Amino acid sequence: MAVEGSRGRLHEVDLLRIFAAFSVMAYHYLFSSYADGTSAMHFPHVDVVARYGYLGVDLFFTISGFVVLLSAWDRSPRSFMISRAVRLYPAYWIAVSLTAFVSVAFSQGHFPVGLKQYLANLTMFNSLPNIQNVDVVYWTLWAEIRFYAMVLVLTWIGITARRVTIFCWVWLAATLVFQTGLLPHATDLVLNTQFSHYFIAGMALCLIHRYGATRQTLAIVAIALGNAIYRGIGFADRVGIRYHTGIHRPAVVAIIIAIFAVMLTVALKLTHRLGGRPWFAVLGALTYPLYLVHAHIGFIIFERLGDQVNHVLLVAATMLLMIGIAAALHYGVEQPLAPRLKRLLNRVRPVYALRK
Repeated sequence: MAVEGSRGRLHEVDLLRIFAAFSVMAYHYLFSSYADGTSAMHFPHVDVVARYGYLGVDLFFTISGFVVLLSAWDRSPRSFMISRAVRLYPAYWIAVSLTAFVSVAFSQGHFPVGLKQYLANLTMFNSLPNIQNVDVVYWTLWAEIRFYAMVLVLTWIGITARRVTIFCWVWLAATLVFQTGLLPHATDLVLNTQFSHYFIAGMALCLIHRYGATRQTLAIVAIALGNAIYRGIGFADRVGIRYHTGIHRPAVVAIIIAIFAVMLTVALKLTHRLGGRPWFAVLGALTYPLYLVHAHIGFIIFERLGDQVNHVLLVAATMLLMIGIAAALHYGVEQPLAPRLKRLLNRVRPVYALRK
């Protein structure tokens, strides 16, 4: 996905994306794999920091709100859908297949994958019928797809600053009403309230980037920040309970505030000095495939080799391996396959056109 703005590609956003990906990978490798019993490798001196790496997902969602709306501007609904499919599916299909194969062949039953589960995962809609993800990290894709559906509605209506502002207010208000318990639980399928504030803030930040800050857009960001802190504290408490450890609320609050502050500086174009570093784009391109492949395959490597190799060397080597796999997926799959898939989808006439 190109991260485009009024002055071209936003390379600083690429840097933020790779930082978020490494944060999540550190969380899994240095904290959660030991905390949930998946791995026997313990890193007591670094896991006190790595345990907060899950908040890299929160940064991902804020970036998505910003760049997906930015890329959808002036697109038709069909063009937007094709761009999202081309961006998401090629690397994902290979990642799911690779993870499924490694899990079945080498996890010794710890990460079982059935045929029905595998096929359902290929659609990326497996969460709808409550079919388990092939890899633990894929849950975020379901949140992303629901956000894309929101943006698709906007492309159908026609994206303007006024309509996006109204849309943000309505979604934010519905999120807050849902949290009071006044809306049916089923509405959360659309509202995505656990993380909606990040997408909403990202959209408001996109407006700030395009048109400058206004009282309304700043108010949306501020209210979204307040709700992000509220929901983030609750989520952190559940993480602590799950892993029987302490997730300190002040640290979580500080990180969430930092996410909003950094993204606001991007929206206000205060990070333009980083725009001259196109190699950030190379790193940013590896973010998605790295995120897709690192978790279960890494856990299996730790389980099989953890008692034979120095733990620090094993983690470092595994990270390098995952970067290598991500590069292979990007250059060997995404780059050659994405344009072909785009051409194929562009040749498929929509149903309403066939009826004319």
